[in-house]
Amino acid sequence: MAEDITYVGLDAHLRKILVALLTPGGEALEWQVLNEPASLGRLKRKLAGYRPIRICYEAGPLGYVLKRQLDAADLPCAVIAPSLTPRRPGERVKTDRRDAMKLAELLRAKMLVEVYPPNEEQESMRDLWRSREDAHQDLMRARHRLGKFLLRRGLVFRDGGAWSKAHRLWLRTLDFERDIDRSIFEDYMLAVDQMVTRREGIDQRIEEACALPVYRKQIGALRCFRGIATVTGLAVASELFDARRFPTPAHLAGYLGLTPSEYSSSDRRSQGKITKAGNTHLRRLLIEAAWHYRHPARVSAQMRKRREGQPFEIIALADRAQQRLCRRYRRMMMRGKHNHTIVVAVARELTCYLWTALQLVQVQEN
Repeated sequence: MAEDITYVGLDAHLRKILVALLTPGGEALEWQVLNEPASLGRLKRKLAGYRPIRICYEAGPLGYVLKRQLDAADLPCAVIAPSLTPRRPGERVKTDRRDAMKLAELLRAKMLVEVYPPNEEQESMRDLWRSREDAHQDLMRARHRLGKFLLRRGLVFRDGGAWSKAHRLWLRTLDFERDIDRSIFEDYMLAVDQMVTRREGIDQRIEEACALPVYRKQIGALRCFRGIATVTGLAVASELFDARRFPTPAHLAGYLGLTPSEYSSSDRRSQGKITKAGNTHLRRLLIEAAWHYRHPARVSAQMRKRREGQPFEIIALADRAQQRLCRRYRRMMMRGKHNHTIVVAVARELTCYLWTALQLVQVQEN
């Protein structure tokens, strides 16, 4: 019975954990432990005396290590979405002790939303592609610093795009009168070359990881779609973990924050911008992929190569998606819609097609 369950809220930090425990009899206990192996061992032994028990803490930089440790000790633990934790409008006092007790009370009231926890292998794959994203951002920063340095010296490349082959050749011809400027330029160039090498190394590891059996079929199916290559395919597969946890495409679109916000009351219905809730990394990648559908539908040589050996059902689905999304992009543009609005709408529909493709892969694997 629910009245016999002990509820525990943990406010976990780097060095300490605040524990709030609500017994079936209504007694509330609070204490603090250090976030280190010896103290966690004593905490697990103490909580093991309460059966049945439910434990929770909010998702944060500590990840899922604490949950895995408690689950291994047969202490069911849930990781809670912080953004969906209810908060009183007039509450002006926030402390670690109050946060822990509030989690325990809300867990007992079944008012918390649990985060889907990845296993260690899934988390490693997710961190692999996120490290690639970090390397790409560092490369862009290094290039921008070099470009702004040259701009302050009146050196501008006007014969093509930045960081093309011609641009790289132009950079090698630059010379400076002052030794200080020359040393700064060489330092910026070295940083750019290091970032390029770092990103190429991560790309190589991604190619090797995508060949693993657990991801090969999923990423292969995703690569059949326009605008999705290896990196984006790995991102979708590793961020979603298991597409079957989303019962409908609308649930996946809502998880990615691609559904419009709404404020309706009585007979009045008002919709606004997208909610931007959920996974920001994946939402950004899918919006980038949606830009490819502004061009007429066609199968390029690269896409044809990516589709080699893939099931006919997946290829047919990707073709239908491309035809529909390209047509939708043109129609919305003719109606005078802003490009950003069109791309978000296309990204939302593309998400639904990707959900269907992943479901087909799961059916074929079973």
